[in-house]
Amino acid sequence: MNVTNRLRSSVLTLLFGERMQNAKRRMVEAKRRLAGRAHVVEAFLQIDDPYSYLLACYLPALEECYDIRLVVHLSQSLGDVYQPAPEMLAEYAVEDSRRLAHELGVPFLDKGGAPPTEHRVGLTDAVAVGQDDLLEVLEMYWRGDSETAARHASDVPDPGGGDVAIARAQQRLGKLGHYNSAMLYYGGEWYWGVDRLQYLLDRLDTLGARRATALHPKLASIERATRLSLPVRPPGAAAELPPLELFVSLRSPYSMLALQRVYELVDAFGLELEIRLVLPMVMRGMQVPKAKLLYIAQDTSREARRHGVPFGKFADPVGAGIERAYAVYRYARDEHRGRDFLWNAAVGIWAEGIDVATDAGMRRITGRTGLFWPEAKASMQSSEWRDEVDENRAIMVDSGSWGVPTLRIGDFVVWGQDRIWLLARHLEDLCDSGDGILV
Repeated sequence: MNVTNRLRSSVLTLLFGERMQNAKRRMVEAKRRLAGRAHVVEAFLQIDDPYSYLLACYLPALEECYDIRLVVHLSQSLGDVYQPAPEMLAEYAVEDSRRLAHELGVPFLDKGGAPPTEHRVGLTDAVAVGQDDLLEVLEMYWRGDSETAARHASDVPDPGGGDVAIARAQQRLGKLGHYNSAMLYYGGEWYWGVDRLQYLLDRLDTLGARRATALHPKLASIERATRLSLPVRPPGAAAELPPLELFVSLRSPYSMLALQRVYELVDAFGLELEIRLVLPMVMRGMQVPKAKLLYIAQDTSREARRHGVPFGKFADPVGAGIERAYAVYRYARDEHRGRDFLWNAAVGIWAEGIDVATDAGMRRITGRTGLFWPEAKASMQSSEWRDEVDENRAIMVDSGSWGVPTLRIGDFVVWGQDRIWLLARHLEDLCDSGDGILV
């Protein structure tokens, strides 16, 4: 690992560790108290973003339950380099949100088969001039209510006002250091959608900002709905299921966060796991902007703490480290130790700062895995892994996903470690014998 990568890894480790996070929070709270300001939560919502709609469904409860001042911005994600596959993301987001809405008990496209996209500009203008409330517009849009949307989008007194409002919100978004929609901002930290809302609730609870003793039922329902539960022993029907495919990269921190829970999932259901390694984006000619890198570092650090995953001391494996690790993985897989090697490599890279681009570093990983070092070292001379990795990426893209970790079983595809619980729900449905007891 070169000096630049080592320095960057050290800085990210320092900036987003729990100690630094708590220190920053204490400083923010001290400044707020000194200035006599309220707890200000800013929401950046995009009309044609389904995740913004799902988040918006919980904002009234948030405002009712906590002593905050909620500022809602009519916004839009920055796109471009921040979204490497915008068309695929847009299509996936609708399906993902449909599944989420079903589990959360939120109405979604129940009044039409597709959102009334032709009215988006008019609705945006209507919100910008204060003719309509953004939360109400999001609801009519994502419930597919074309008739109501058309009525509200017509006769807007100031066409084009939506673009001005969005540009202003994007300027604020960029100034605060983010790029996406469906975001909440409070005191120097970002929270994405309903998936990260619990972090904000916990923080506000710590500050004593909750108005009532009990959490608002609607807010409490999110954790209950998304809780991961596994069968006590593999269901008999699971024996008929195809393998679960896991597309991962050793440079992806979200892949690292997914590994152990995916292992637990396949073991609980008695499934075969087919691991498909994919090259990191930067080794495929794609770049990650600084704002996105910083948010990922913050988000993965707190997610690791929540899931009890060892994490924090990072040795960037990009380049030679990835190539060597992917070559050794093929050898480990042939020795029936592919799972163990992948986990040990991920822990070494993301929690212990082990540089797998060096023989000393790789030997530590292979030793833990029980692999014979001379053979592991010899395997790194092979380039046969490249064709397999290219094929894995093609399969992933063909399935409708563009990034890791992606999980697929049959024609059911989910992207991200946030959706492991949703995959478990799907497996339960596949294995349900109809007697009401999944064993």
